[in-house]
Amino acid sequence: MSNLEKSGGITEGHQVDVRVGAFRNKDSGDTSGFGGLVSPVVMPGASSKPFGAWFDMAADVLEKSLTKSGIKAKDAIEYYTVDRGEFTIHAKPEHLLSLCQYLRDDEKLRFEMCASVSGVHFPQDKDRELVAVIHLLSMTHNRRIRVQVAVADSNPHLPSITALWPNADWHERETYDFFGIIFDGHPALTRIQMPDDWPGHPQRKDYPLGGIPVEYKGAVVPPPSERRGY
Repeated sequence: MSNLEKSGGITEGHQVDVRVGAFRNKDSGDTSGFGGLVSPVVMPGASSKPFGAWFDMAADVLEKSLTKSGIKAKDAIEYYTVDRGEFTIHAKPEHLLSLCQYLRDDEKLRFEMCASVSGVHFPQDKDRELVAVIHLLSMTHNRRIRVQVAVADSNPHLPSITALWPNADWHERETYDFFGIIFDGHPALTRIQMPDDWPGHPQRKDYPLGGIPVEYKGAVVPPPSERRGY
């Protein structure tokens, strides 16, 4: 059972972690007192209609489109968040592609451009440890929207959105490379920055911050006389 199910849904905020100390260093002999700081990490909770601005229209249009296609809105959308003037749709993996297609194709929405796909790791958030964050832009209406999808670390699979926005190709590869989210249906889901045989995913919070052996394969350092001058 996830934290969402235990709490009966999100209303005020969703705690994903607790930070202890100023720099998470437990054995530094800290005498400043900052080592005793305890700060809960709370993500914005669900927002209720009316949201304001164009957000209500977007939610209504999206829900109607899903319903017409035979998908219940509650089966595709967990909840909405309006925070700091930004609108986020928290989607479920099962119907992510259908949801994104309506965001792209409906004439009242027209989010034609995928600006980025990135990842977040919340190791303390049981069954929702990995989150894919999709930023969309409507050039027609000059609007931005965010779609977030959470998956369990034990089953980090999401459908690829490259069929809808081809430029998501490299974004999804980077998210896979650094966080380990697997985008099913991606045309070539390989590492994009780390070597193909690199162990682990370096931007996860459980990844070591040092002491990793580095192996240089075929790298050559030119003599000083041949290096670039500035």
